[in-house]
Amino acid sequence: MTAAKRQLENEMLDQPVCSLQYMLMRLGEKYDFLPQLAVDGMFDERTLEAVMLFQRELFPPVTGVVDQGVWNAIRDAWIQFELENAPPRSLRGFPAGASAGLGDQNSYLLLPQAMFQSLSQVLEGVSEENLNGTHDEASAANARWLQRRAGLEETGEMNRDTWDALTRLYELFVVREPQIVVSAGGHG
Repeated sequence: MTAAKRQLENEMLDQPVCSLQYMLMRLGEKYDFLPQLAVDGMFDERTLEAVMLFQRELFPPVTGVVDQGVWNAIRDAWIQFELENAPPRSLRGFPAGASAGLGDQNSYLLLPQAMFQSLSQVLEGVSEENLNGTHDEASAANARWLQRRAGLEETGEMNRDTWDALTRLYELFVVREPQIVVSAGGHG
């Protein structure tokens, strides 16, 4: 168990009813059958109802008792929900202070090359690249293309500022939420 997880569990055990209500309240965002709870530390009828509905739908039998098994089931469901809904962690795929010039080789260059490769499928002006970890002419041309559009100095080098611009562009055009298009007839 990590130190952060141990600290979280200690805090939850210090105020078990508040923690239970908070977890059930958050799970209510995923499961419509759970009532909205106030996190007030009082194990009232609403809290009992939420526990029993959780048990009925996800962890039978329905007893209304929060023993260790029920606590663990609620906690595990809550942790899974939080992981599913957490914002993505920023990727440190490019070393701080690093700069790759023409002809430089390093395995960390594979990631920007792969990202440019994906972007070449959806953006004009981005060239296909060899995924070889070498900052070659195609890599430098793509870096210059991106630097020009991002208002950066056009060095052709892959550096931290270019990496940051690349990750934003990649997120916008490759890792975007799928758009639902509704036609005039009402069908997607």
